[in-house]
Amino acid sequence: MSRRIIVHDEARFDVIDIAYAISDDNVEASIRFIDAIDAAYRRLSEMPGVGALRDYANPRFTGMRMWPVTGFEKYLIFYQSTDEQIRIIRVLHGARDLTAIFAVNPEP
Repeated sequence: MSRRIIVHDEARFDVIDIAYAISDDNVEASIRFIDAIDAAYRRLSEMPGVGALRDYANPRFTGMRMWPVTGFEKYLIFYQSTDEQIRIIRVLHGARDLTAIFAVNPEP
């Protein structure tokens, strides 16, 4: 049974920013990225335990998992799962300082 997908605003903006950055070099790759994001969200809704558990100091992110975007593996989807839904928290490049981003008091 598929779970309902809730995409937080930050994750939505992440995807838009990444797609725009990719389109600067290759518009077709940007479209493929958006399609890969949609496919990843569907997969996560059907198999929510597939992502690797992540452990960050901020209790707000307890139980958060990470899953790479197929075809764009440097980009990672961070999500939390309940029995009814998948909450997409962020979509980030793996080279970013993830510990700082998911800190208790993140830097501005």
